[in-house]
Amino acid sequence: MRRLLAQPWLWAWLAAIATWLVTGIVTGGMGAGEVLTAAFTFATFSVIVALGQMFVVTLGPGNVDLSIPATITLAGAVATKVMDTQDTMILAGLAVALLIGALVGCFNFLLILALRIPPIIATLSSSFLIQSTAIAFGRGLRIKPPPALADFTTAQIKGVPVLAACTILFTVLMGVVLHRTVYGRWVTAIGQSIRAAHLAGVDVARTRFFTYVLSAILAGLCGYLLSGFSGGASLSMGEEYLLTSIAVVVIGGTSVAGGYANVTGLWGAALFLFLTVTMLNTYGFGAGIRYLATGLIIIAVIVAASGRRTGKA
Repeated sequence: MRRLLAQPWLWAWLAAIATWLVTGIVTGGMGAGEVLTAAFTFATFSVIVALGQMFVVTLGPGNVDLSIPATITLAGAVATKVMDTQDTMILAGLAVALLIGALVGCFNFLLILALRIPPIIATLSSSFLIQSTAIAFGRGLRIKPPPALADFTTAQIKGVPVLAACTILFTVLMGVVLHRTVYGRWVTAIGQSIRAAHLAGVDVARTRFFTYVLSAILAGLCGYLLSGFSGGASLSMGEEYLLTSIAVVVIGGTSVAGGYANVTGLWGAALFLFLTVTMLNTYGFGAGIRYLATGLIIIAVIVAASGRRTGKA
């Protein structure tokens, strides 16, 4: 029990469960199942981008990908245009979205490595260029996704979202990559000490390159799936995923100082964020109060988890 309570991911899950229970109590239990289904549905997109952000943050202080929202928008817009409502073009649209993500990741790392720009500045700068490209390409774009893609992203089996189930399996795979592969161990080693990792023979530049490309590819995948789920691409579809991706990573138990990542906590954190907004909406709070309350609740969860980690150390 003591070891369980020391796990940083536990607090995200406890917060999510508590929020869901409070929402259920307020509504008298009505719609509790539907709320949970919706939570898993919307948390799916947050988890996809948070996985990439988690690897980036694990590289150490200053590493963060701020180009995620713009990449989501551009990938979604281009993929929707390429598919042009045709089911036969679904795989082509997916390939285009992933390719855009890969190119964005390469461009981000080029700014970081060649021009020696801090990652936070490099990815922020590239986001403006990517968003401008998306605006130029997507202006006036009113194309629905292929019916098969829309059906897949919204399908449920006995109340369980199919897309969420697939993403859970993908999350398990990324956990294996983080903890059981050379690449994952190198990411962790770089975050703990980049100098020590270099002296130990870790290819620091290549590892960082793959990490930023991975983050951008997952953002492109999110844009592709989000366009199918929301009925088409829009120029604002990626806006909420900048702070969300960072918040999910931090609340989920990943250290912002680098060197320690936690995959298990991502789902708990993503569910918690969605359920918190749902709970506050249920109480009828205005937008300002919702933002304030959400911020305070997030701080409380982070402090609780940090306290457990400090005690464990």
